[in-house]
Amino acid sequence: MLHSFVTQFAEAAHAAEAEPASGGVFGALGIDWQMLLFQVIGFVVLVLIMGKFVYPILMKAVDQRQENIEEGAKAAEEAEKKAAEAEANIEKLLKKARTEASDIVSTAKAEAGQMVEKAESSAKTRADRIVAEAQEEIAKDVLAARKALEKDTLNLVKQAAGLAVSGVADSKLDAQVIKKAVEGAKK
Repeated sequence: MLHSFVTQFAEAAHAAEAEPASGGVFGALGIDWQMLLFQVIGFVVLVLIMGKFVYPILMKAVDQRQENIEEGAKAAEEAEKKAAEAEANIEKLLKKARTEASDIVSTAKAEAGQMVEKAESSAKTRADRIVAEAQEEIAKDVLAARKALEKDTLNLVKQAAGLAVSGVADSKLDAQVIKKAVEGAKK
């Protein structure tokens, strides 16, 4: 194939040398000037058509694409700013929550301390009341025991006096003697 091309080129050059006056410079180079003129006109028409219809559409698409890229960059920057603000707000909320939690814990500890103190106070009051009631009960029991002891002592003294006197005294005299003995025992 290359060989046939070279051969064809050589033949065209030889033909151009044989007729130097007919083609001039273009003919010497193997260029048909009419065809060249037709191709130049076609190229200009193609450039004009493309400049009128195709390039504006392409440039509009490129401009739109550039505008979209710029909007995306702005949106990304704005989103980054919002994310930073949100992070700062979250940090503030966390700090506030920690402070509130600390306050709640402190309040709970104080309330627990108050409840313990109140329970201790209530328990002490109850214990004091129980002790007082027990002391009253003991005092009543001691008084009852004394009365019972006094009664038993009177009976014993009466019996002893009755045996000692054996009929010498009467019951009125016995009661007076017993009473004096008991009063003497109380002192």
